[in-house]
Amino acid sequence: MRKISFSYKVYIGLVLLLSCLAALNIFLPQGDFLPPDVEQSMPASQPIMALANAGIMLILYGGLGWIGLVLGHKVGFPDVMDSTVSAKQRFLIPALAGIGVGLFFIGSDLILRNFHSLGPLPHPPFPTSLVASTIAGIGEELIFRLFFVSFWFWLIYKIILKQKWETTVFWMIVFLSAIAFSAGHLPSAMILLGADNPTDLPVPILIEIFLLNGTLSILAAYYLRKYGYLAAVGIHFWTDIIWHVIWGLF
Repeated sequence: MRKISFSYKVYIGLVLLLSCLAALNIFLPQGDFLPPDVEQSMPASQPIMALANAGIMLILYGGLGWIGLVLGHKVGFPDVMDSTVSAKQRFLIPALAGIGVGLFFIGSDLILRNFHSLGPLPHPPFPTSLVASTIAGIGEELIFRLFFVSFWFWLIYKIILKQKWETTVFWMIVFLSAIAFSAGHLPSAMILLGADNPTDLPVPILIEIFLLNGTLSILAAYYLRKYGYLAAVGIHFWTDIIWHVIWGLF
């Protein structure tokens, strides 16, 4: 029987943590972050929703992420615990970058909120914000960076183009990931701001959604390729700590 590497063990641990936190999040207070009519229209009881969330994270997210790990290794991305990446590169540098991105989020929000009448973007209450930040750091980086970037880079660069135009292909996929990641936040923004479709959202809100999420996405993809998946998780996590947890308290 083939022995599972330490990198894959760490990955499995992260997916299990993601699954548990996704279940726990159902029971935490959402405050103004989730409108009462949405909360009351849940299709099932909280325990059932918690089990469903946990299953989705464990099976769907975990499975796609595993594919991303395998394909990322084929195109030269560092393993989760790659021995060539130092602890400073894997944890400290992404943390500092994430803090910087979080401050950029705050500054952008303070400026752009002056161009519409909806006020500041809402944040989940504490401690929900801390749990949500961890879920986003692990889960969204798993789908939009580890799987999305690794899969499409492997398919286009290695299989279709036979390892030609490496840099061009990588950054093209990174920008596609950024667009998909930003667009993925539109439904929640519509719910939170009471819009029926994206065109009902003010242009400054749309600019903010794509500017903030796009910036984070591009940097996370860069760190994924340079230092591995945990670095991408780190920059996302610390961005959300500054943006949702600390700034959300104010």
